[in-house]
Amino acid sequence: MRKLKIYIVLVLATTLYASCDKGFEELNKNPFQSTETDIGPLFNTCVNSLRMGWSEQLYLYNETLYEITQQAALSANTFQNVSIGSEDIWNNYYITLAHIRELESRFDAWEGDQEALNNARAMLKIMLAYKTFKLTDLFGDMPFFEAGRGFEDLNYARPKFDSQEDIYVFMLEELKWSVENINTTPNPVTGSGENYYDLGNFETLFNGDMALWVKFANSLRLRHAVRMYEKAPQIAGSIIAEILENDLPLIKDFEDNALMMPRQQQWLNLSVGWSFREHKKLRMGSNIWDQFSENDNLDGSGIFDPRCFVFFETNNANEWAPFPQIPDEDTPQSGGIPYQYHRDDNYPIKGQDNIYSPFNYYLIRDEQDVPEILITAAEVHYLLAEIYIRGMGVPADESTADGEYTLGLAESIAFWQQVAHGSEIWTNAQTPLSSGEIFAVTNHPKLSIFESTDKLNLVYAQRWVDAFRQPWEAYALIRRTGGQTPHEGTIKTHYRFAYPPGEVENNPDNWADQVARMGEDSHLTKIWWMP
Repeated sequence: MRKLKIYIVLVLATTLYASCDKGFEELNKNPFQSTETDIGPLFNTCVNSLRMGWSEQLYLYNETLYEITQQAALSANTFQNVSIGSEDIWNNYYITLAHIRELESRFDAWEGDQEALNNARAMLKIMLAYKTFKLTDLFGDMPFFEAGRGFEDLNYARPKFDSQEDIYVFMLEELKWSVENINTTPNPVTGSGENYYDLGNFETLFNGDMALWVKFANSLRLRHAVRMYEKAPQIAGSIIAEILENDLPLIKDFEDNALMMPRQQQWLNLSVGWSFREHKKLRMGSNIWDQFSENDNLDGSGIFDPRCFVFFETNNANEWAPFPQIPDEDTPQSGGIPYQYHRDDNYPIKGQDNIYSPFNYYLIRDEQDVPEILITAAEVHYLLAEIYIRGMGVPADESTADGEYTLGLAESIAFWQQVAHGSEIWTNAQTPLSSGEIFAVTNHPKLSIFESTDKLNLVYAQRWVDAFRQPWEAYALIRRTGGQTPHEGTIKTHYRFAYPPGEVENNPDNWADQVARMGEDSHLTKIWWMP
């Protein structure tokens, strides 16, 4: 096996020109001193970039999207420094994009049989697709085709913005290429007899299981084909039909979920606890409480959905008390210290002012066993249920839709219970329900699709619940469906995030051209795929 080497000029070549606005703090380093970095560690750096950023979580999700999606409630005023969060996720993307471009250039320069790189190329494309879709779904149009290429040509140091539509079409084609070119046989060999390049222990997402990479790619294709269906039904419908009519592999089982697992990947997830401790204001809202309980009994006797015990806990008085989703001027704010780490030793002490139910302490405290979610079997089943209800790319089929929804709900309940039960520190986690007990929950009148008079909205509601720790996905669902997820009152008008200040400062001409095309750089400007 040939050994690939990547020679990276530190910072000036890979970060300053990769992102439009990042890396200036590193300029004191010698730009002519280079280091030799093997492909494996650099690939693993790209895998690690899939983790959520600290400020991304605090300012974009905890302080903004949870309130917009109504998956939780902000019980008091917060910092509202949204631009800090947007800088975080923006910079993470463009630094990683520079690494990906460098890897691609080394692949292109490979003197051996190019087929030997197919699996490595495909994994890189799939990671790039996931990250690109996530960023463009938050911001809309963005620099892409010229971005991350500053080390190739200084003319790309300030890349132009590309349309979200063009980016979507391109990334979906890249995913298709990946699916068609991955070799899933053990120890594959090219037609010329050369071994496929093996990333070994540096591939920490699926640990070299190429069949899972295929499922991940197809599942992303399905997610984003559905997302763009209202604006490009022919393209989206053909992708959906190709996947379903050919029974292409998808993430449909619990064991195949695409997750970032701290213990398995040998990192500590310190950022989640930090993001909750910083302002301590997130609480269970009355909107999501209505999805879990038949009544407002303070003892929780009305709770019928076991996920409630995974997502939330009682207040300081040991009562189930949701914060009003639409508070009035007389609604008391919630204080207390429910997310502080003193609870490791004094678990019941949440502070006298903690009068509303907080997020479950262990869900945000566990640094090793609670995963960050990329895409799960539950989501895929919900996507399939919507597809068969609406007849998207394939004929409508109510019976198949009912089955897919029920499987999605069962997978979601099983997954979240396993998250709690699989944690070493989650001392009060419920024993996971048996398959029969889970099936009984799916038959509850509020959850059963067989008793529903509005099956599509039930699918949306349960996808929204399942995305509890993916508020960016719930945000996409709300914008795509025009607010057909559970909500109280009017959903806040918010269609995208403004570009971060660093991009405005360091790429001013292209930013100005982009704003001229879109009208204004604000949360009121719809992105391409929105109806």
